[in-house]
Order: sequence, then structure tokens, then C-alpha cells
Amino acid sequence: MMDGNPMNSAGKCPVMHGSHTSTAASNTDWWPSALNFDILHQHDRKTNPLGPDFNYREQLKSLDVEALKNDIRALMTDSQEWWPADWGSYVGMFARVTWHAAGSYRLGDGRGGAGTGNQRFAPLNSWPDNNNTDKGRRLLWPIKKKYGNKISWADLIVLAGTIAYEQAGLKTFGFAFGREDIWHPEKDIYWGAEKEFLEGSESRYADVTKPDTMENPLAAVQMGLIYVNPEGVNGQPDPAATAQHIRETFARMAMNDEETVALTAGGHTIGKSHGNGRAENMGAEPEGAALHEQGLGWNAQEGRRGIGRDQMVSGIEGAWTSNPTKWDMGYFDMLFGHEWELRKSPAGAWQWEPVDIKPEDMPADVEDPSIRTMPIMTDADMAMKVDPVYRAICEKFIADPASFDDAFARAWFKLTHRDMGPKARYVGPDVPSEDLIWQDPVPAGRTDYDVEGLKARIAATDLTVAEMVATAWDSARTFRGSDLRGGANGARIRLAPQKDWAGNEPERLARVLSVLQPIADEAGVPLADVIVLAGNVGIEKAAQAAGHAITVPFAPGRGDATEEQTDAASFDALEPVHDGFRNWLKADFAVNAEELLLDRAQLLGLTAAEMTVLLGGLRVIGANHGGSKLGVLTDREGALTQDFFVNLTDMANRWTKAQGDAEVYEIRDRKTDAVRWQASRVDVTVGSNSILRSYAEVYAQDDNAEKFVRDFVAAWVKVMNADRFDIAA
Repeated sequence: MMDGNPMNSAGKCPVMHGSHTSTAASNTDWWPSALNFDILHQHDRKTNPLGPDFNYREQLKSLDVEALKNDIRALMTDSQEWWPADWGSYVGMFARVTWHAAGSYRLGDGRGGAGTGNQRFAPLNSWPDNNNTDKGRRLLWPIKKKYGNKISWADLIVLAGTIAYEQAGLKTFGFAFGREDIWHPEKDIYWGAEKEFLEGSESRYADVTKPDTMENPLAAVQMGLIYVNPEGVNGQPDPAATAQHIRETFARMAMNDEETVALTAGGHTIGKSHGNGRAENMGAEPEGAALHEQGLGWNAQEGRRGIGRDQMVSGIEGAWTSNPTKWDMGYFDMLFGHEWELRKSPAGAWQWEPVDIKPEDMPADVEDPSIRTMPIMTDADMAMKVDPVYRAICEKFIADPASFDDAFARAWFKLTHRDMGPKARYVGPDVPSEDLIWQDPVPAGRTDYDVEGLKARIAATDLTVAEMVATAWDSARTFRGSDLRGGANGARIRLAPQKDWAGNEPERLARVLSVLQPIADEAGVPLADVIVLAGNVGIEKAAQAAGHAITVPFAPGRGDATEEQTDAASFDALEPVHDGFRNWLKADFAVNAEELLLDRAQLLGLTAAEMTVLLGGLRVIGANHGGSKLGVLTDREGALTQDFFVNLTDMANRWTKAQGDAEVYEIRDRKTDAVRWQASRVDVTVGSNSILRSYAEVYAQDDNAEKFVRDFVAAWVKVMNADRFDIAA
């Protein structure tokens, strides 16, 4: 039954009982509405070849930073025959690789960005907009190979682009090491619902003519693009319309108008766009390429050259400046020094070319300096000239080139470091000393105070268990592992905008803070610590009420941020509009409440088991938003008991939908039909989902009362300390 070649699948017998190694018919294919718990367990130690004891920050201590930089500098002009450098320099190539790694960041949920080295994996490695970034990473491979574990791919990619700008002549703002690689594609990032790359923008907008109607948390205008379509909205040139899409997209990337202009101009000051060919002459993207292509994509088909001047990337062909390997004011000279008209590139893409230009002002061919080529502008570039706000910023930069240098250096640093979290996580000799507001700075706090004495003072107040626990939870739940923002450190819950968020119950919050602030002031202790400590006191009281004597671990040292240290506008993105842990939804969303719960758990870095035990514990403590009784499946509210899980899994009860409200459920006694409790979709999901029910059964077992309390406390401390980068995990 088998042919003579053991590696040839043709003619082989089918294996009917083999393992499931393809993606063809998974549980989510059979049951599309099933919850995706993979997002909670996507980067476990099984995917990491470096082992559980590997510590990247320790490895960085032995990195010879200057030697690494010198090797990257040498690479910039070491043109390789298999992928020759434009004008003998890779500065444009590496700037683009870095830009496209960092440019996927979006403020809405903090996901994307260059902080994990995710450009190595699908879908990003195969996005149309990332065409040939795979070549840049292969050019960097000998350096990665040489320095090994001392440099992550994530750090190397960002450093290469930063060195590229230095080589071109820019004085950069700084650089920080500390990005740790992932080893598997991220499963938590929603890139859009489209089934095809570069599908029309309409599917992302309620009205494509109104950029602010783009679906949240997306930032790019089309699937497979980093930001906007360079040919115009849906490929139709209109610089004024493109300007509005740029403004919305860059705002969602956490950039203001000045940063947007600086990045656009600085990004196009070096390098060129490639479109001297036809798309149909390119091979498949890396994920779809043949085995013998070894993960390199977009290769020219047989008989086609596909390198040097014959590259095909975006389809737009040409450089933006006369000297594309030099940092200068050439972009502005070109854009404002000429009139422009629409033309088609050799690949058939829309681009703007000067109506009249002297040969000496034209860029040279990438291979033959004796040949002059036509410069270009994209629709996005023309938007800088047409939009009155962008134009005014350009004119300011033209009048003061030093301000442009500084603005770009700072914007580039922000672009490439935004998802790294606070400066406390930065490593290396080039970390800037200046504190930047987008880094969410927090002053160092005290650790030398009497914690037990402070707990006694908190316990003696009239605050309830629910009030203390809910306030601590609300302070900490803003943490996002995606970009390491938010959390309890800084006590920003007392500042605008957080103090007024509906999810924080402003009246209750103000009442609790009015009690805790004087305690903090009298003890000379940051309120951030006191808020968390009060939550711990509440949990200890709840555990004692359930018959368990416990001490919740506490790590002092948080600080209180000031209004001046808080970028209120950027914190708007952290506002919770749902919290399944406290059984609250701000509005009726298209996404189900249980899916929102998973998203929040993933951002908090929780496993499915940790999510489950926290939810059940917070229910019986009575920490629901607004004092709601939904899901409080206990007659001993305020005590940290197993009751939520016991009553959820008790077959003496049955569940029904409440009449008149599809999102409220009733738990009834099977014998008497009396309503015992009411619950939300989230509560019902814990019992109906097979995975969550398996955890619920563990915490309902008679022999696991102590385990339940212990696991709840451990998960609670994990959330409270999620933003404590100053202590060991």
C-alpha cells in the first residue's frame, strides 16, 4: 500500500486514528460560539524552548551592547547578493522592519506593537503591508545567531531600525532593551472580521466617510495594513479624505497631530517604496510559501529577478527624497518644492509625481547612480500638504529643522517603546533620563512602615467587606498585560478620569476614599498601598467569616501619581465598560458578556482556573457592581465560602430564564419550584461551559474548601501585584 519513497504522501494509506495536527476541524469549527480559552493559555512554558528558568533580564547583563551596535552598523552597508541593499545601504529596509513591527500597536486594548517579536509569526509575517520584512529579519539572523539568548528578536528588530536612523544622521532620543520574545502566534489579538487581506474598508466602519466610526479596538483601515492605504481610502486617491483617516488611525496608535506629521515625514525621509513589477509575478506570502522556500515569502516567480530595482512590495515605485539614505529636510523640500499630479506606477498603483523636476533633484537608481529616477508621494504624503493642521505643522518644521529632528526622535522612541510599560522596565545604557507622560510615571513608595498597624486601623473603620474589596479590585483591574499600563500602583483611581468612571461607582468610591485617605495621610503612606491593603483586610475578614484564618500577602512600595504625571486623555482607553468579575455591563454590547470576561481575564494575565475562582469568590463576598444580587449564590453573603460553586453545580436546583429579561436567569428548587437566586449570563456560563464547569466542580468539592480560599487569595494577589515591576513575579 506504500510506494517506494517513505516521504512521499501520494498513494499512502490514510491514518484514521492519528492525532489532530491540522487546523481543519477544531472544536471552534464545530461549535463557532464556543469560548476560546486558548487566549488565556497561549504562551505557556511548553511553547518556550528556553525553559522555565530562563531570565532574559539576567542575560542582558552580559550583553556587549557596543559590540552589538557595531555589528548592526556594519550590516547597514554590507550588501548581500541574495538581497542587495538599495544604494548600498539597508537603512530604509531596517527602519521599515522596525516601523511595521511597532506600528501594529493600538491604544484601544494595548495589543500589537513590537514588544514580543510577533512579527516572526502569522498573521503579521504574511500581511501584504509587511511584504519583504521577512528579508530584513533574515539579514539580521547572523547577528541574532552570534549574540544568542543575550538579545531577543523583539529587541533586535527595534534596535536595528533605531541604529538605521543613527546611521542616516539622526540624533535619536534613546533606546531600551527588555522586550521578551513569544514563541507562538498570539491568539488574543483581534485584527478584524475580514476573510480576505485588503478587503474594502467598509467592513470596518459604520460609515467609511466618518473615520471615527471604525470598529474598536482596530486602528488600521484595512486587514493586512499597518495604518492607512497609501493610495487613498479604498485605493481611491483623495488627500483630504486620507488626512481624516490618518488622524483617526494615528490617534488610535496613541499619536497626536504633531507626532503624526513627524513620523510620516521622518519615515519617508529615508528609503523608498517598491513597485517595479506586477503583483501576479510574486510568489506566496511566508505562511503560504512552498517548503523549499524555507519561510521566505513574496519571492519572484521563475524567470523574474525580484531584487534591487526590480523589487515589488507596495506597488508604489520611487523614493521620497533626493538622498534617501540621509537624514535631512529632503522630504519637505520635495513635497513643498513641487506641484504634484496623479500617475500610475509600473505595478499599476496610484502615486503622485512632480509635474516638473530637475534631474539633479531626482533620486538615483538603487543600483546605478548614473540613472536618475522619478520621486513620488503617496496619498498619505499629500495629506500632509492638503490638510490645514498637518500643513501648519510641516511649515513649523521647515522653519525650524531642529524641532523636526527632536519631534521625530521623540515620536520614534514613543512608537517603539509604547508597549513596554513604565520606565522601570527599561534596561540598558541608552535609557533616556527624562520622564515622559505617556510612560505613566509613578513615584517610588515607602516600604518601611508598620503594615499590621495600618491593617488594624483600616479594620476598625465602618467600611464593609464589599466596599474594601470592590475598591481595591477597581483600582487594580485596569491593568493590561498587552502594553503593561494601568493597575493599582499610582492610585490613579482617585484622579480624573478614573474617579468618574461609571464602572468605579463614583459615589461609593468617594465614600471609601474619604475614609482611607486620612489613614494614609496620618501614617505617611501612599494611598495606593492603603487601597490594596484595605482590599486584603476585607478578604481576610471574609475568610474568617467562612472559618478560615488567613493572611493575604502584601508587598508595600506603591506610589501615588499626581495629575501632572497623568495623561488623562490616554487613560480614557482603559475605562472598563464591562466587568464580569463584578457582574457589570455598561451597555448592551454585540459581544456576549462571557466573551468580554475572557478578554478582561487575558489582559489581567489570568488562567481560566484563576478567572473562575476569582469570579466565584467575588460573588459570595458581595462585590458586585452597585450591590447587585445577581450571581450571589449564597445565604452567607460577605463570607468567602464555596457556596457559588456548590449551588451552581447542585442538581437539586434547576436553571430557567427569567421572564421578560433574556439576560437574567433564575435558579429554582427542583421540588418546590421556588426561586432561590438570580444570575447573569456570566454566572450561567460557569456552569454550562464544559471547561469552566470542570473548574467549578473542583471548587465545589467537600475536600477543597481550604484550596478554594488559598487559590482565591493567590489569584487576588496576582492581580494586585500585576503592575509591580519592582518586585519579583
